[in-house]
Amino acid sequence: MNCGSEATVPRAGLPTPGSPARARVPAPAPHYDARMQATAYTFDADTRSGSVLLDDGTPVDFGPDAFAAGGLLLLRPGQRVRIETANGTPAGPITLVTLQTL
Repeated sequence: MNCGSEATVPRAGLPTPGSPARARVPAPAPHYDARMQATAYTFDADTRSGSVLLDDGTPVDFGPDAFAAGGLLLLRPGQRVRIETANGTPAGPITLVTLQTL
């Protein structure tokens, strides 16, 4: 048993003592397009408005004008939809909700 001269093997991904620490690279900010896909979350047939969930889980509300622009008659929660926003961000108002077709 060599107490003073044992070699240590660093684990993968961990810096060894005396080596410079790795800089953390921040995750890129999510990119949103003016035309996005989402999942219908809520819909009120009386007011013809509701909300969708973006793929990152962000809920976004839409009004009756956006629903009418898509030409739909009804929307069920869970349906995959395509949305368009005025300024290309989820914070922008949704201008169109329609079914996602391939």
